[in-house]
Amino acid sequence: MRPSKRAADELRPVSLERAVARYAEGSCLVSFGNTRVLCTASLEERGPPWLRGSGKGWVTAEYAMLPRATHERTRREVNSGKPSGRTQEIQRLIGRSLRAVTNLPALGERQVTVDCDVIQADGGTRTAAITGAWVALHDCFSWMRARSIISVDPLRDHVAAVSCGIYKGTPILDLEYEEDSAAETDANFVLTAKGGIVEVQGTAEMEPFSEGQLIELLGLARTGVERLVALQKEAVA
Repeated sequence: MRPSKRAADELRPVSLERAVARYAEGSCLVSFGNTRVLCTASLEERGPPWLRGSGKGWVTAEYAMLPRATHERTRREVNSGKPSGRTQEIQRLIGRSLRAVTNLPALGERQVTVDCDVIQADGGTRTAAITGAWVALHDCFSWMRARSIISVDPLRDHVAAVSCGIYKGTPILDLEYEEDSAAETDANFVLTAKGGIVEVQGTAEMEPFSEGQLIELLGLARTGVERLVALQKEAVA
């Protein structure tokens, strides 16, 4: 029995609320159960210096956790002088996930930065961030098209992410913190609506997991991402 009494293949309640930040070109407040992440997409009329003259744009991401997103206050990373290794790894993952479904030349020499700020953490902050970031990016591109900044939609597909794991010997979908902290195996899957695999992160916390278990977790992830993509489509319709 899971702590939440969910079925093994059941997501937490998920919501995607658009246009929550007045000044951002695109924004989304995403909730996976008690995990909540504010995603804002901001347009810059110039790309990174190393792409100058290429005619190609860029999509990048930044990730941060508010001090009281967790049970105890955590120090703001800005006060330590640099982001932690975990923060850098997550924001690079979000950026890679968004670029995997974006036609970068269609942007021209512009950059969109998607900021993902965790308001409340209960497991799966990176997967929630990726799922909500796609909505914010979609709305940013719609804003650009409405003003004739770009002529075509740069998004080629949906992308969403979900965690899976082996908890008390059972493969389960979308781990909350209580499950994540005690799981024998913890994995994150980033997938597209067309079924493409963008990234897989899997770790054996106690004993190594088998190839068969990995395939089973991937099957659960596909089920979860199908539902998340359906919610994305409903949100932006």
